[in-house]
Amino acid sequence: MVAMDVSKLRNIGISAHIDSGKTTLTERILFYTQRIRLMHDVRGSDGVGAKMDSMELERERGITIASAATHCVWAKHHINIIDTPGHVDFTIEVERALRVLDGAVLLLCAVSGVQSQSLTVDRQMRRYKVPRLVFVNKCDRVGANPTRVIEQMREKLSLNPVALQLPLGLEDKHQGVIDLIDMQTISFEGPDGAQVTRGPIPADRQEEADQAREQMLDKVSMFSDELTEAILDDEVSPEQIRRAVRIATCERKLVPVLMGSAYRNRGVQELLDAVVNYLPAPEEVVNKAESLDPDHLGETIELSGQIDQPTVALAFKLEDSRFGQLTYLRLYDGQLRRKDTMVNVRNQKKHRIGRLVRMHADEMEDIQEANAGDIVAMFGVDCRSGDTFTDGRVLCSLSPMHVPLPVISLSIQAPTSTQNDALAKAITRFTKEDPTFSYTVDAESSDTLIHGMGELHLDVYIERIKREYGVTLQVSAPRVAYREAISKKVVFNTTHKKQTGGAGQFARVAGYIEPTTETDFEFVDKIKGGAIPSNYLTAVEKGFIQAQQKGPLLGAPLIHVRVVVNDGATHAVDSSEMAFLTAAKSAWRDAVVTAKVRLLEPIMRVAVEGPAEFTGSVLATLNQRRGAVGGCQEENGQSLIEAQVPLANMFGYATALRSATEGKSSFTMELARYLPVPTAIQEELVEKARQARLAKESKS
Repeated sequence: MVAMDVSKLRNIGISAHIDSGKTTLTERILFYTQRIRLMHDVRGSDGVGAKMDSMELERERGITIASAATHCVWAKHHINIIDTPGHVDFTIEVERALRVLDGAVLLLCAVSGVQSQSLTVDRQMRRYKVPRLVFVNKCDRVGANPTRVIEQMREKLSLNPVALQLPLGLEDKHQGVIDLIDMQTISFEGPDGAQVTRGPIPADRQEEADQAREQMLDKVSMFSDELTEAILDDEVSPEQIRRAVRIATCERKLVPVLMGSAYRNRGVQELLDAVVNYLPAPEEVVNKAESLDPDHLGETIELSGQIDQPTVALAFKLEDSRFGQLTYLRLYDGQLRRKDTMVNVRNQKKHRIGRLVRMHADEMEDIQEANAGDIVAMFGVDCRSGDTFTDGRVLCSLSPMHVPLPVISLSIQAPTSTQNDALAKAITRFTKEDPTFSYTVDAESSDTLIHGMGELHLDVYIERIKREYGVTLQVSAPRVAYREAISKKVVFNTTHKKQTGGAGQFARVAGYIEPTTETDFEFVDKIKGGAIPSNYLTAVEKGFIQAQQKGPLLGAPLIHVRVVVNDGATHAVDSSEMAFLTAAKSAWRDAVVTAKVRLLEPIMRVAVEGPAEFTGSVLATLNQRRGAVGGCQEENGQSLIEAQVPLANMFGYATALRSATEGKSSFTMELARYLPVPTAIQEELVEKARQARLAKESKS
């Protein structure tokens, strides 16, 4: 098999606010690259549904729940595409996609512009330093205004956008685009928009196009001496412009803007050209790993993206299939062949690759090998999301994706022991696949609690447990993921001493605990003179971490705390790791009693969009929920209201909002921060927890 030319490979993701047209755009891309024969509707109204929404729930709800990978060929370039969800509850799917991609397409609605989830996606792209293009979609919709969207990109996203196109008509007059590089009109004709026709710019648009081109050249020439000289000599060629745009885009100094209407089949082919022309190949992206070699421990290794290097790959997504665990891999260096042996760096286990596939949504194509830069999947390897694999010739670890903390919990029970076994299998599978979905067993009630990013997130998993595992779940009311925090610095000096006739236990730890806003938990070693040997300090840290998981008010984890250990003592015979772990736990319990612990609640960033006529009603619903309104914008008869609201008051808000706006408004919600609960509410919550404990004790 001839190795793929890595310079002709593109790994891209398509990300946007919910209902911006991501899956519709991907469906058109697959059609124009001849990966599918027919285009289908996203909501499945035609009985088929979009290719990338292969889950039945996705087609029923008309939303993307899980990211899906596919590949296609355009202009002799191989393109790996990951279509990601837009809803904030499934943000981990965007996180893990952007972690392994080299470029992205940010979709913005020509009517709504930069929306709340657009801001989140932008933050994620910045976190992983992903170059992006912007496609302004829905130019055929009433109220479409790409110029305003570009201004919002500057103001709200602090980007440096440059329009490479102008719309050829808007709303019901939208026909295509004016290409400012080749100075031509491009229209997309035929029932499926496959006939791309180029022509001269209309006389009434020529002056506007000339001005827009001049503005484009001014921006782009800032990043190319070659283009600057060509402009001065009045000998600018399209190839020079494209080279300059590519350089600036790959360096994330410029964001090319294209436009069209995916649903009306306009502008998609030009977007594909832009992906090939402006987004980087894997070899042009700097990827780094941390060395685990004892001689170079902690040093940074730069991965070259070449196939002649030792193989390094990252497992970024897991799925359960009828053939076993399906593990999605991004190869950064080297080659991977079927029957090769790979080493999981986390646990040093060796795995033989039995089956290697390339994904096309829910379909698979068996392949014999994959090369650096590619995105593939393998079967039969038991691992976790975020694990690094190598061929054993190099010891290094790739940084995993950012995993946000869950903010909501539900108590679930299966009615029978048989269904309880099925429930256990379902939870084990889903927690492995989705790092933001987790479960715990309540120590007092023995209830199974599932934790997630929002009501929709947990609702989807409950529905999947019912459908895929046949479990008739009994679900309780949602629970808020409260946290606790100390309000003042406290000193501890605790000695743990125990003598039982044989070997005893002795450990003394001293230091202080103080509040901090920098991290959730920080352990600082300020031991001098070896008062506590280093091998015992690990046990001390572990003891504090374990104790931190359960606060004195509601038993919630304590956050925003720094533990400093500056003194201690050992015994030549009776000291042990267990003794120091126990001493640390005792020190924590004694200290937090006087640390004025307060209860923290998750505050959600809420964005409500809908007709401006309901602005007053929406504001009333937010005020009733202790919401702090941060802004209200009205344009083209639509309003965007942003607020911060305690999660405890957001349960059932979807129903309340529908009632207040005749079902015409929608909202998104994501965690903003944790803030102290008002004193009266804290006292009420603590009293309820106390009464629940007393009731349980009386029953037992």
